[in-house]
Amino acid sequence: MSAADEHERSLTARGTPVAFAADIWDHHASWWRETFAEGADLEYAQEVMPLIAASLTGAQRILDVGCGEGQVARLLHRSPHHPQVTGIDPSGNQLENARRNSPAEINFVQGAGEHLPFPDGAFDAVVCCLAIEHCADVDAVLAEVARVLDVGGRFLLLINHPLYQGAGSGFIDDQILGEHYWRVGPYLRETVSFEEVDQGVSLPFAHRPLSRYLNPLASYDLLLVEMHEPPPLADFLAGSIDPELEGAIPRLLALHFEHRPRPRH
Repeated sequence: MSAADEHERSLTARGTPVAFAADIWDHHASWWRETFAEGADLEYAQEVMPLIAASLTGAQRILDVGCGEGQVARLLHRSPHHPQVTGIDPSGNQLENARRNSPAEINFVQGAGEHLPFPDGAFDAVVCCLAIEHCADVDAVLAEVARVLDVGGRFLLLINHPLYQGAGSGFIDDQILGEHYWRVGPYLRETVSFEEVDQGVSLPFAHRPLSRYLNPLASYDLLLVEMHEPPPLADFLAGSIDPELEGAIPRLLALHFEHRPRPRH
């Protein structure tokens, strides 16, 4: 995609309807399964999945928001605590792949994170793994997560690091000055833009500053209790001209919240 095309399709994120998202994921469902599922992607296999398993140990009623083809749901289902796992996603093709490759005990539901079809307090844990950046109405998603999360429950949110992996950010090799540095893009500017993540595969990504996640969740009494910024895997640094610098720049941010209602006066 050209810079002009990307600029033309860049939108203000807050309140922007991305009704085309389900169609996009339907179209790329086979690509996603082959590229990211069941160990195909090392970052998922070696960083994302172990982090999720460790963070949600002991949970019994787990909701996977934006479950895609279900690999996170399958991971949680294999827990020795035998939790009841539900996955929800707007893409019918992704869910078809999920049901085909998952145990029948996992409940997969077609729907949007902005309108979760579950009662209040239905889950003691919710996970949203690298999916909220593909949602237009982040406020609605977070409000719904808080609503369906029981008191004392846990919410694990995984996103591309908004400071270092946002639009316009990246490694700079300045050959004139002989300097290497990491450029940070317009961090405070909320945008939705299409990025070509593979040949012929362009996906919408919403960039938002960290406060756009933390503040709404705090208003719903979801307290941030732990934050993970794992360093990039060695495989991502193999071709780097400055692995020491790039090794100090996180790709992933994982935020672990607990529902702790505050006394009301």
